[in-house]
Amino acid sequence: MLQFLSLADDEDPVASLTERRWFAASAAISAQEEECEVLREVMSLAEQAWRRSRTHLAELEALRDAIGSEGGIDAAPAPEPGDEELPRGSRLDSAA
Repeated sequence: MLQFLSLADDEDPVASLTERRWFAASAAISAQEEECEVLREVMSLAEQAWRRSRTHLAELEALRDAIGSEGGIDAAPAPEPGDEELPRGSRLDSAA
């Protein structure tokens, strides 16, 4: 006769289910830890890129100011990023 249950006669079904849940939770924890590590590395790389970009921006601003001083140009301060006006008729301008 075929036996449909894989549990041995002395195996507790509740304990077996608990054990399977524990292993599933453990696997999920490992996967989440790996994702957190990847995201931490991405954040670190992004911060490094941001710092390089800010340094380059400061160098360009200093160069612009030096060129302006030599040429007698009194340049207006550049707008902060995100403060630029949108051209009339742009998608974002018409949405407001």
